[in-house]
Amino acid sequence: MLSDNSRQENDAEHSWHMALTALILFEYCTIEGVDINRVIRMILIHDLVEIYAGDTFAYDIEGNETKESREQVSATKLYSILPENQNIEYRELWEEFEKMETPDAIYASAIDRLQSLHNIHLSKGYTWKKHGITAKQIYTRMKPIKTTLPKLWEYVELVVKQGLKEGYIREVYSDDAI
Repeated sequence: MLSDNSRQENDAEHSWHMALTALILFEYCTIEGVDINRVIRMILIHDLVEIYAGDTFAYDIEGNETKESREQVSATKLYSILPENQNIEYRELWEEFEKMETPDAIYASAIDRLQSLHNIHLSKGYTWKKHGITAKQIYTRMKPIKTTLPKLWEYVELVVKQGLKEGYIREVYSDDAI
């Protein structure tokens, strides 16, 4: 959702916003060995599979059960139309992002989550309220931010506290804080 609630953010806008955010916040990344150029390439292709697989809401438990298989089919269809070297390179970048095991993928994922958190916050929690999202769910999803961009964890906590206060994030329990 765009911050003014006028419409859903499209994948091109999302990827562009992420790429800019990754560049701007790179100096705060605490993970060693991150190659910002690879991160930008990864960010620009990370949601291409949604062309055929569709977008799955991060907190959609049922949708996330079939997400990987839908996206694998989409990736095969999408990347196979490219020359073989690009097919291999882009598929590997996408798979690396999805696995979230390398420094580049961890940083890209943290940026993806931070950008989404920020957008939803600016929309006064529209998506969280619509789906009844809890503070615990948000803290769990945002965990890569805490380890990758620890100086920005305070912002995550501020967003959650404000969301709870304004009622667009559901309950918080004592074990919700990570």
